Amino acid sequence: MVDGEVAIDGRHWRYSVSDNLDASTWAVNLHGFFAGGGIYWRESARLAGRLGLRVINPNLPGFGGSEPLPWEKLRMANFAKGIGALLDHLGAPTAIVLGHSMGAVAALQFAHDFPERTLGVIYRDGVATSSWKERRGIMSRLLQPIAPDVGMALDLAAAFAVDLPDLAFSRLASMAITAAPDLRLNARSLTNTLPVGAMLLACDFTPMAEQVARRGDVPVLPMWGRFDRIVPASTGREFAEIMGEKVHWVMGGHSWMIPRPAIQLDVLRNSDAGNAFRERTRDRARLLGRAA
Repeated sequence: MVDGEVAIDGRHWRYSVSDNLDASTWAVNLHGFFAGGGIYWRESARLAGRLGLRVINPNLPGFGGSEPLPWEKLRMANFAKGIGALLDHLGAPTAIVLGHSMGAVAALQFAHDFPERTLGVIYRDGVATSSWKERRGIMSRLLQPIAPDVGMALDLAAAFAVDLPDLAFSRLASMAITAAPDLRLNARSLTNTLPVGAMLLACDFTPMAEQVARRGDVPVLPMWGRFDRIVPASTGREFAEIMGEKVHWVMGGHSWMIPRPAIQLDVLRNSDAGNAFRERTRDRARLLGRAA
């Protein structure tokens, strides 16, 4: 993966891109909240090397050193617009878009706003449907009458803590080399990242997801960690029902692709759901190529 920088709408974006210049199909790997493209480096390198995809790992606005959007422009549609501009910068007419958690919403928003550029969406433990915010933990129940937002925040923090042991299965040394710079930048610029979290908590992207489903032209592969406590299984089933698809369940928690970066490649190469998705994206690439 090779690092790069670009100005998009007057704002600085950081990204990395695989160096397999002969690849004909592009993919974009969109990170979750408080993460950055470097955290998904090992996964993207596998996808580039084994599937022949040219993979882009952007740092979305406000994360990993990319300039934040001002509050009045802090909309998921502007994230999608920026992703389109990044594809233009790199000369990518179309792409498969993978998204994790917050990035899954950005991937779906891109498919909604730019269907003619979207070969398919791999939607992983995403927060597009509002049920992920319906916390049932003890703090939410206790504080519901007096401070519901505080109870929700405490339960989310507890869910995140439960997810941490799963990351221990990662090769910590190799992950730290790629993840540490983005995490350090995020920790030093909480004023940039926290407004994005507030936006995610305030918004319900279900109508957007329903519109993508009704149109039905973009292949969508929902994937979920079996032990995800941040965005629970019920949300995965809800999203899959909207899309008319089945969830592909994988071993792990909310961030299963970080400690187990080979899972996504294995699903795409060795499962019925993954092979069907790849075939649909190839058909769509041919269709969009004829329409261009």
